[in-house]
Amino acid sequence: MRHERQKRMAYGADWRRRLAAIVLVQAALFASGCSEDDGGPARHNDIEQDSAPALPGRQGKTFVYGCSEEMRFTARIEGEKAWLFLPSGTVSLPQVEAASGAKYSDGSIVFWSKGESAMLDGVAASRLNCENDRYQAIWEDAKLRGADFRGTGNEPGWFLEIGPGNAILLVSDYGSARHEFAPRDVSVEPGASKTTYSAARGETTLKIVLEGKPCTDSMRGDAFETTVRLTLNGRQLNGCGKPLH
Repeated sequence: MRHERQKRMAYGADWRRRLAAIVLVQAALFASGCSEDDGGPARHNDIEQDSAPALPGRQGKTFVYGCSEEMRFTARIEGEKAWLFLPSGTVSLPQVEAASGAKYSDGSIVFWSKGESAMLDGVAASRLNCENDRYQAIWEDAKLRGADFRGTGNEPGWFLEIGPGNAILLVSDYGSARHEFAPRDVSVEPGASKTTYSAARGETTLKIVLEGKPCTDSMRGDAFETTVRLTLNGRQLNGCGKPLH
């Protein structure tokens, strides 16, 4: 847990310094910011990161790598810098020249990314061969972009993110429909472990009910701590979710 807090604090501190400088000279560019896309198909478990919300300046992509030596780590690529959230702590590596793929190194640690595969050298053991866990990367990406809660459901595939200030993003119908809201009402029932959000934008209405009851993803079988019920323009959508911080 201490390493988890340390890596978020390090990432956040660096991000705040860069944001302060960018705001002064490139505020107009923020509106067009988006997460980089690897071009993968928009299946149920892929629509989330492919349709990630545009947050000011937070362009980049997140990977969760599993390595042959049973080590896992998160990598966040932002332009010419790679953040590695390793079991031993957080490191920031500048990009260096490479014949293929994208290579980052501080002279001690080498991270070489080639799509969904990567090589890590200089940590624990040399030349760890690693593969991205795309599904876990989707959730970690949301956390690093600042989302506080994330939910997902099937038939049709949808996902929900609630961010700072209770800003709401809902991507539904297998990624074909995107809705953004500022909630007009939030009610909490502590005794029932239930939170309800009501929101509207134009003719589109949304009600979200988050209830602290165990939930199992109907497609993958993953266990979650929160049951999610959505009502979008009168249509019921059910799924699961969890807090991210």
